[in-house]
Amino acid sequence: MKCRVVFMGSPDFALPSLRVLSANTDLVGVVTQPDRKAGRGKKLAPPPVKEEAQKLGLDIFQPASLRTREAVAQLAAWRPDVIVVAAFGQILKPIVLDLPPYGCINVHASLLPRWRGASPINAAILHGDTETGVTIIRMDPGLDTGPILSQQAIPTAADETAGSLSDRLAELGADLLIETLPDYLAGEVTPQPQQDSLATYAPMLTKDDGQLDFSKSPTDLARQVRAYSPWPGTYTLWQGQPLKIHEVDTLDSNRYTPGTRLIESGYPAIAASGGILLLKAVQPAGKRAMSGAEFLNGARDWADQ
Repeated sequence: MKCRVVFMGSPDFALPSLRVLSANTDLVGVVTQPDRKAGRGKKLAPPPVKEEAQKLGLDIFQPASLRTREAVAQLAAWRPDVIVVAAFGQILKPIVLDLPPYGCINVHASLLPRWRGASPINAAILHGDTETGVTIIRMDPGLDTGPILSQQAIPTAADETAGSLSDRLAELGADLLIETLPDYLAGEVTPQPQQDSLATYAPMLTKDDGQLDFSKSPTDLARQVRAYSPWPGTYTLWQGQPLKIHEVDTLDSNRYTPGTRLIESGYPAIAASGGILLLKAVQPAGKRAMSGAEFLNGARDWADQ
């Protein structure tokens, strides 16, 4: 495909799109987020896209913001025909959106207009969507509001986590991107406006969003555990410290007040609204992840009953 492409992306989700563009287009530059401090040692760590771009021998640009003259000048110097964006992490202003002749297109991990915003994969699982997918849009100044170029749906699995669904959608998005891009550049795709009346929003998540509220049903809580795995994770408080919850199951029961700690089937459990949340895998503060049964060996005062 003879077109000059600049790619913008940062996390693992962007890697399949980066690879297909590198293999099938004239990929002249990669824009990704600056290195960030991470881990207990707070050492600078590059985003996954930077590491992959280095392996591919691509030119890399890591601006703190794309709003500066210097950033726009760098993009202009690459003379892209089109800019492709996948989970980049910065809002693009019109000066960038209008820079390439074919504009900027985005690989978005939902069936737009459902789940516009920063956390569409998490939202699909959290709200029990039975299907989700990817959408390729031509970007405009709004938040995921641009016209649709192509879209593909897949069913969500009953045990789907945000991590597993992200991996599937990343590959699906890359396939749809490289299928759509040639036709788009040839003028054979007519962008279709989104139905704004059907729009829903998936806001950016924080670690505080992970605390479980046991006034909710066990089904809703189980979805939250899967939707927030691996990040931001879910937890409840135990002895004044967060007890991370990695895997759960649900039981029907109206015998207990929501929030009551129990032992069921050899596992720690907590009563919720209309049932019980069985904690199959947990991680106490400062310790490794372990099975719920192993956790009980060192938490013999767990149960309230």
